Amino acid sequence: MQKTTLLFFIFFLALYSCGVKTTQALISDGNYDGAIDRAVEALRTNKDSKGKQDYVYLLEEAFAKAKDRDLRDLEILSKDANPANAERIYNTYLQLNNRQEKISPILPLRLIKQNRNANFPFDNYSNEIVNSKNALSKYLCENASALLKSNNKMDFRKAYDDFSYLESINPGYKNTKKLMDDALFKGTDFVDVYAKNETNMVIPKMLQDDLLDFKTYGLNDKWTVYHNARQKNVNYDYSLIINFRQIAISPEQIKEKEFVKERQIKDGVKTLLDSRGRPVKDSLGKEIKVDNYKTLRATVYEFRQYKSCMVTAKIDYVDLKSNQLVQTFPISSEFVFENIYSKYKGDRSACEDNYQNYFSKRAVPFPNNEQMVFDAGEDLKAKLKDIIVRNKFRR
Repeated sequence: MQKTTLLFFIFFLALYSCGVKTTQALISDGNYDGAIDRAVEALRTNKDSKGKQDYVYLLEEAFAKAKDRDLRDLEILSKDANPANAERIYNTYLQLNNRQEKISPILPLRLIKQNRNANFPFDNYSNEIVNSKNALSKYLCENASALLKSNNKMDFRKAYDDFSYLESINPGYKNTKKLMDDALFKGTDFVDVYAKNETNMVIPKMLQDDLLDFKTYGLNDKWTVYHNARQKNVNYDYSLIINFRQIAISPEQIKEKEFVKERQIKDGVKTLLDSRGRPVKDSLGKEIKVDNYKTLRATVYEFRQYKSCMVTAKIDYVDLKSNQLVQTFPISSEFVFENIYSKYKGDRSACEDNYQNYFSKRAVPFPNNEQMVFDAGEDLKAKLKDIIVRNKFRR
């Protein structure tokens, strides 16, 4: 028992020493807030114990150095008077305040040897936070509004991000919500999707409607919207064209194959005979028995119904602003209809177990050409989605 207690004490001491050294290293590296986080976590329990004194000293040191650095940064930023510094100033005041909020719940912290409480001089930053937030809000609104006057979609997207950030820190500021919607609309790439038939066959309307129903693809994102029917008041940036190049459908085929299956199965036991036909006996004079096998035989008539459809197409990306072909992707899909059924003469047990199912099947009607093309289109749709996911219009 004493040995177990000693081992536990040694382990605890090593763990504590490691935690203190890590906190000291963070301070040495200038990562004061990292040191504060570790010290606060260590002091959440048994904060007044002698074993936690090192953490109290380190927390006091880290807080003082972090506050001093932030205040010096604010002094420099304020003297610079650059509106672009507004976000950094606001975040620094938030950091000063949040640091105090983090430490406050565990105060007071006693330094036993010095017979005093650890010193954490807190300040009220509420006015500075409000004023810097207003300055940042003004800067964000003006900067994003200027970007909205651009003709560049990437500028509209930057404007959207600024308005979105502004709405998060200062909800309802002026007409931010409307401006954010405007930036989203202007920054969106609208893609016109349609199909062209370059084959000598009629493309089933059901297939075209299914391929062009981009709602089922789940491809729309914040900056790309696909329309399979042009809408008013929308200036389209790109076209995605599905060009059907060739549709090849094989004739309906029924192939017949005849073969013989044999299988040996155990059928009781028999007396073992020697070369002269006499029973073989063991050392005790008893006749030796062995397994008796019989051969099952069946003649199988196998029928295979077969029909295939190959659809070949290409996907064109067209930039409507320049009327240039941006990218093109070949794509093809094959659908095979196959039905195998069998009949037999003799003993069906001669066939393997996994073949037995074919004897219960019968001939079925062949799918018509339209259905074959549509079924091939299901695979085509999956390949089309993969192309779009891998190849965005604007990177």
